[in-house]
Amino acid sequence: MRLTKFTDFSLRVLLFAAAHPSERVTVESAAEAFDISRAHLKKVVLALARGGFLRGIRGRSGGFELAQAPDQINLGAVLRLTEPDFGLFECYLTGNTCTISRPCRLPSLATEALLAFLSVFDSHTLADVLVRPDYFLPQQGKQKQPIRGPKLATA
Repeated sequence: MRLTKFTDFSLRVLLFAAAHPSERVTVESAAEAFDISRAHLKKVVLALARGGFLRGIRGRSGGFELAQAPDQINLGAVLRLTEPDFGLFECYLTGNTCTISRPCRLPSLATEALLAFLSVFDSHTLADVLVRPDYFLPQQGKQKQPIRGPKLATA
């Protein structure tokens, strides 16, 4: 299972805003902190604002801030807002042409796995994953970051 970059960027923006609770964050400052396109982040911020997770402030001293306390922002709800679909197999999507869709048992396994995956995020809020503001400071040059995640054995 893989989440879209849109969801990844959304979670990062929420973490960034939460790390700066006493100030309005700008798309520019978030883009610089993550070395991400401003255009992409504008779309992310707009979606999160429409979803009720961020509050946008227009004007000269505008920006955005969390619309809710971090302990009220459920990570599962963020994923459901930002993922366009959870189409693990073709048969999950409109226009399915797989010839074994009716007898196939893979979708039921995938649905079980997807529900388990989402239940983990449903059990956590933004407050559970907060990081300190100084972690967002620009680093000297582009430093290679460690790869995180499980090391899954292959047969």
